[in-house]
Amino acid sequence: MNLTPFKSQTIIEPFRIRSVEPIRFTTMEERKSLLKKAGYNPFQLKAKHVLIDLLTDSGTGAMSSDQWSGMMASDESYAGASSFYRFESAVRDIFGFNHVIPTHQGRAAENILFTTIAGKGDVIPNNTHFDTTRAHVEHNGAEARDMVISEGKQPQLIHPFKGNMNLEALQETIRSTGPDRIPVIMLTITNNSGGGQPVSMQNIRSVSEIANVHDIPFFIDACRFAENAWFIKTREEGFADKSPLEIAREIFSYADGCTMSAKKDGMSNIGGFLAINDDRLAQKCRSLTILTEGFPTYGGMAGYDMEAVAKGLYEALDEGYLRYRIRTTSYLGEKLTSAGISIVQPTGGHAVYIDAKEMLPHIHSLQYPAWSLTNALYLLGGIRAVEIGSVMFGLQPDGSEKPAAMELVRLAFPRRVYTQSHVDYLSEVIISTFEQRDKLTGYKVVSAPEVLRHFSAQLEPVE
Repeated sequence: MNLTPFKSQTIIEPFRIRSVEPIRFTTMEERKSLLKKAGYNPFQLKAKHVLIDLLTDSGTGAMSSDQWSGMMASDESYAGASSFYRFESAVRDIFGFNHVIPTHQGRAAENILFTTIAGKGDVIPNNTHFDTTRAHVEHNGAEARDMVISEGKQPQLIHPFKGNMNLEALQETIRSTGPDRIPVIMLTITNNSGGGQPVSMQNIRSVSEIANVHDIPFFIDACRFAENAWFIKTREEGFADKSPLEIAREIFSYADGCTMSAKKDGMSNIGGFLAINDDRLAQKCRSLTILTEGFPTYGGMAGYDMEAVAKGLYEALDEGYLRYRIRTTSYLGEKLTSAGISIVQPTGGHAVYIDAKEMLPHIHSLQYPAWSLTNALYLLGGIRAVEIGSVMFGLQPDGSEKPAAMELVRLAFPRRVYTQSHVDYLSEVIISTFEQRDKLTGYKVVSAPEVLRHFSAQLEPVE
């Protein structure tokens, strides 16, 4: 037969499902009561009361049969386990750094790095610090300074690499602060707080060149490195014929080290690492690892965790998986924009970000429009999302409060968990909420800790 090939418009999950986990349907009246008991904070809801959980993509994915088989063959020796050496080999192969220090998750790597290098009066530039990164920088007395390009602060603007660092702002910060007060330049790929937007290879090279000129170490927050590699492959000239693995290797060749939460593009439920080229810094970090995490050949992870990460890092770079992963978010984004809902565009890799400031102009930023929308999604459809706005970023180190640059609701997709029908239901809930947006009211904080308040704050509606 001489058939003409066709191009499917349907998202095909590049896996088969062999194990399922039941999810429970609740009524809207039940959800009203549950949300009130949780202090109107979705973090405080029990997972069994959530229908579709998009709170985070961190550690919430489904692992593959290869990962499970590797876990069964793990070595749980306290020191020098063979599982560590397989883990170390995978990290070195992809990321290329000399020293690999395992940690129980990414924030532990951040803690070790910034406790070792940062101090009072220091400035840490980044395209945009995420919440735990910022908290660790500030906990050690340094200033976390964001300098994403201006396009990255305009949700509806179309730009292929809205996560790029503002190079002029970086150079001005170095001039005004002095390189001696900048212990490291960070770059987050993809830029989570800015809508999951990628960073171009050219921008990575340029940041590296600036860092080298001033003899400042350059580190990458590598949580979603595979997704960033895919965006470079599909959006940046000269990379279409390169594999995601080749692109990833080039990305990290420009850096002096990285922090990594393997709960994202490590495809694991737990784990992370700090990878470094500098021998002296690595020794200091290993000493702190022993104090806070564990022996340097397990660092807070079991052997089976390291086996899962060693395989997961390669699975995250699979082209079939990445094509499906990125198409999932763009599919939801298309449905929402067709309904007139403003989102961060173009859609990022791991999540869709709704622009709550645009949707709810009647709610002042310090009455938390994104928090209001997040709660409405749960009340209406049992959807748990997360606010990335003035609750998360409005509280300043001196105790004052100011509106965040953007008021976003992040819908973060766990890896290999939900199917197209889940996404169709999700879009129906969001569109229904949008149609009733005038009924939403603001919130006020009743009680909250001084650091990372969004995790445990208690709020109540403003009537």
